[in-house]
Amino acid sequence: MMTWSALVYGMACVFVAAFVRGYSGFGFSLLAITSLSLVWPPAAVIPSVFLMEIAASVSLLPSVWNDVHWRALSLLWLGCLIGTPVGTYVLAALPAAPMKVALGIAVVGAVALLWSGYRRKTMPTGAETALTGGVAGLLNGAFGIVAPPVIVFFFNSPAGAAVGRASLVTFFIGTDSIGLVFLAHQGLVGVDGIYRFLLFAPALILGQLLGARKFKAADPTTFRRYVLLLLLLLATVTAAQGLLALRHDADR
Repeated sequence: MMTWSALVYGMACVFVAAFVRGYSGFGFSLLAITSLSLVWPPAAVIPSVFLMEIAASVSLLPSVWNDVHWRALSLLWLGCLIGTPVGTYVLAALPAAPMKVALGIAVVGAVALLWSGYRRKTMPTGAETALTGGVAGLLNGAFGIVAPPVIVFFFNSPAGAAVGRASLVTFFIGTDSIGLVFLAHQGLVGVDGIYRFLLFAPALILGQLLGARKFKAADPTTFRRYVLLLLLLLATVTAAQGLLALRHDADR
């Protein structure tokens, strides 16, 4: 059974992550998985976060449909389809402690990429696009974090903010659906994950609604900076927990 303190903490995490998602088009999985993994193992958290991510993306899809970069998405999805089963094998094979360390490192790497400020003058080639999808699939299956490579792909390209946001929203529907299929094949999708999804759904809906309303008024540069700082803090805490657990196991 979930304690009241865990329930309140989980709903707060989902609300904040959904608010960020509604505003920026990305960030839900990064925030939700990193923060929820402080209480539950990643393997228990990721399936329910995938379900929430799909629900959030579907609700935003009608408003972004005309801005989606479909050619890039088709290649990204292809690469993700190849990379995801490798990642899910890693998730099923490793215990929680090293998973937390790896998750923290992955998020720190994502923050560094997003903060670098590097921008391309041309769109990536087809091979580069498919490779980006493969890396995203690996992260998707292993950590439930598919966004970092694709965020860098779109927002460091000349595609534009509207196209990048719309394409990310649509991309998550495909990748999270792929991820759920492979997680189910590994026996990682169960009643507990569906129960957690339904329990946190109200926080998801409210957070995304408020975030979408804020999208037109808020300063994206300032808001994104605070989000990255929060991600860095959560990643550090998560990795530290994993390292402490590994040290404890080694001392036994």
